[in-house]
Amino acid sequence: MTHIKPKGSFVALVTPMNADGSVDLEGFRTLLQLHMENGTKAVLIMGSTGEVSMLSAEEKKLIITETAKMKSDGILKYYGCTGNNTQATIDLVRFAKGEGGDGAIIAAPAYICASNDDIADYVEEVCDAADFPIGFYNNPPRVKTDLHWDDLLRLAKHPNMVVLKESTTRVGQVAQMCAAKPDLSIMCCCSPNLGLVVPTMSLGGDGTANMTGNIIPREFATISKPWESSEDAQNFQDAYLHNLDMLHYAYSASNPVAIKSLMQAIGLPSGPLRKPLKPLEGAALQKGIDIVARLGLDRSYGYSIDSRARAA
Repeated sequence: MTHIKPKGSFVALVTPMNADGSVDLEGFRTLLQLHMENGTKAVLIMGSTGEVSMLSAEEKKLIITETAKMKSDGILKYYGCTGNNTQATIDLVRFAKGEGGDGAIIAAPAYICASNDDIADYVEEVCDAADFPIGFYNNPPRVKTDLHWDDLLRLAKHPNMVVLKESTTRVGQVAQMCAAKPDLSIMCCCSPNLGLVVPTMSLGGDGTANMTGNIIPREFATISKPWESSEDAQNFQDAYLHNLDMLHYAYSASNPVAIKSLMQAIGLPSGPLRKPLKPLEGAALQKGIDIVARLGLDRSYGYSIDSRARAA
């Protein structure tokens, strides 16, 4: 089957939680509505931004089952399906497909520090296991394994491989991928190297797999639009530079501490972080609130900013 390849803004959603720490399913519905209204093209549910490593197996299945039913006009719903071994990953990918998801993102299983050959074989085995769109997250800062462009171009030949989410710090890696013109969407992850966004889009990237779009989805839709004209490039530059403070703030603490803390402070569904993560407080949180006020996001999105923040 020929799969749709996502392009544009691919937002890694937070997992909203209730005050007691349980998953807030209605919060997901509210967030999906926000993204439907503001140009997001795809969402990743249960990525690292969604605190996936701290969700139980039962919670993961609950989230997939319930969010797959939710309205998401024009938005592809992908799920983070990386398990701690190959079979566990395959099982979750198959579950996501069976429940009506649009695709899965997988990374190398954490902690094992496997070789590139082992991980490339793992990705191919997962792709073989289900006729389902798969994206690979090349994320050495989290899992150590760092696939070379030769490995990635090999994987790109698989008909179920549709997205590369690149998180290295090497512009050359992105350039080699774009030059080869593989049949998949090339997207950079704006963490941990925010600067990778600019060369990825300028070299012909298909969008960004981002986390800051949780707060500025409309602006990230502009930043993530593939460049088809000089106007696209100018719009990118304007939006990127105008929102640079927010882009940096989103990564001022370990993902998703800063973004989830700020979302809760301005009235978006977020809820508490799962322990041992702790929210930003005091001056660190106020800095983000000040950026929201300075960018006028209370006016453009209806976010809540109290009088103290306005005076800051």
